[in-house]
Amino acid sequence: MHSQDAMVEAPQSFIVREECEKAASQNGFRRVLGQEAGWAAFGSTTAEGKVHLAAAGEQGPWFLALDHAGVIAELGLPATDMPGPGPGRVRLAFESLGALYGTLRRVYELTISLPDAPLREFEAKVADLPRTTEVERLVVQRIGQDIFRTRLMDYWQGYCPLTGISDPALLRASHIIPWAACESDAERLDVHNGLLLSALWDAAFDRALVTFDDEGRPEFAPSLSEHARGELRWRFPISLTEEHRRRLARHRMRARASLIAARGA
Repeated sequence: MHSQDAMVEAPQSFIVREECEKAASQNGFRRVLGQEAGWAAFGSTTAEGKVHLAAAGEQGPWFLALDHAGVIAELGLPATDMPGPGPGRVRLAFESLGALYGTLRRVYELTISLPDAPLREFEAKVADLPRTTEVERLVVQRIGQDIFRTRLMDYWQGYCPLTGISDPALLRASHIIPWAACESDAERLDVHNGLLLSALWDAAFDRALVTFDDEGRPEFAPSLSEHARGELRWRFPISLTEEHRRRLARHRMRARASLIAARGA
């Protein structure tokens, strides 16, 4: 935990207040919720919870306080030991407004996708929809899959982590544990049960022709041709959480089972 000697400016000056409001508004937190002891609180109509912003002065450093455990874990940034709003909040320090902006944008993306925000959105949208016929159930499923894709786009920041491709038409929401094999809607809509892959990688992953190790590196099925492997180009390993790794362990088992079945055919 880092220690920060600078004190928060309290009350905030006009410039600090304007910069905090602008930073919050431009990164998804447009509801101004007041100020206490130099910390300004902001909320969002689309993301639960709130963030607090402060500064030591007009030139910084700038401070962000969070209480969303899932977001804090995903950010992986060192906390700053300083007084702040409310118990259980982690305070982060930034030397520049640019650094604060980048983290705030990521905070918003994670807040609307973690941990069960997609599930709550899905339940609200389908609460009054019938599910008697197969067609009606397919409509409900499509709504869930659309929400899942949207939240995966947020979580992975709109690009395939393997290739860097960011064209939405070429990106697929790839379930690690398939939709039909999930035991609950919570599992189906958990962003940690998904990867945002370009179309070719999605096709290979869906058929268990490629899977990923715990470091996010591809593992190819022996049945995959050298030509196909050559076309499955990648630039970076995927950055995975423990929740991703837990599910990918099941995907690797599926890939091995497919290999055994193919050999026995």
